[in-house]
Amino acid sequence: MYAFDIERPATIGEAVSALTGEAMVLSGGQTLIPTLKSRLADPGKLVSLSGIGEMKGIGLSGRDLQIGGGTVHADVAADGSYKALSELASNIGDPAVRSRGTIGGSIANNDPAACYPAAALASGAIIVTNTREIAADDYFQGMFETALNEGEIVTAVKFPIPDAANYQKFVQPASRFALVGVFVAKYADGVRVAVTGASNEGVHRWTAAEEALTANFSVSALEGLSVSADNLISDLHGSPEYRAHLIKVMTGRAVTAAS
Repeated sequence: MYAFDIERPATIGEAVSALTGEAMVLSGGQTLIPTLKSRLADPGKLVSLSGIGEMKGIGLSGRDLQIGGGTVHADVAADGSYKALSELASNIGDPAVRSRGTIGGSIANNDPAACYPAAALASGAIIVTNTREIAADDYFQGMFETALNEGEIVTAVKFPIPDAANYQKFVQPASRFALVGVFVAKYADGVRVAVTGASNEGVHRWTAAEEALTANFSVSALEGLSVSADNLISDLHGSPEYRAHLIKVMTGRAVTAAS
């Protein structure tokens, strides 16, 4: 790694003030630290969010769950207020990753194979920053791309808890990321289906499945549907056609589990 300075602010305001010049935010560090070790980034300063108490914790208000951006995966897994989300968190990485990685860091990074973006998009979550609130549909804008402006920090994520939900992940065994992951969430006004790990455009919704499942929330509703392989990821782990097949399979499994 290159030499850099590090600041450890105690409040969100102090963190925002520290983000000047070439400074980068350090949340759980599960992506950034390997990036620095590989010398793929050269920030002059890191601003650690680990000491900001107001960004940690989980609160339930009616059917709305708010999770602080600095909350680690292990705490989300242990909470259980939103069962499908807790199960998702319990299968991220390994115990070491779950004890350090944060939901805010994952949402801000928007890795195309990360799990939390699928949960946020399928749940119609609200991404809370130090300046505004952003609907998940507007927040995720492509591979590693989000609506965040320079100096903007994810301080919390608000999840409306659905009537039924489940996340199914076909695990890439070396990284524990999703080769394909599908989160299905059923609400009174319809079903939302979000896919991660499959597309060159990052996390996205499968609208055809949403329409079919809103009319009939069962695996049989998916029988006549197919997924196009256009613009899906091709790598040593799977072809676009393989990922297209997995999207439908994982969706079916999620519907069965949620039912």
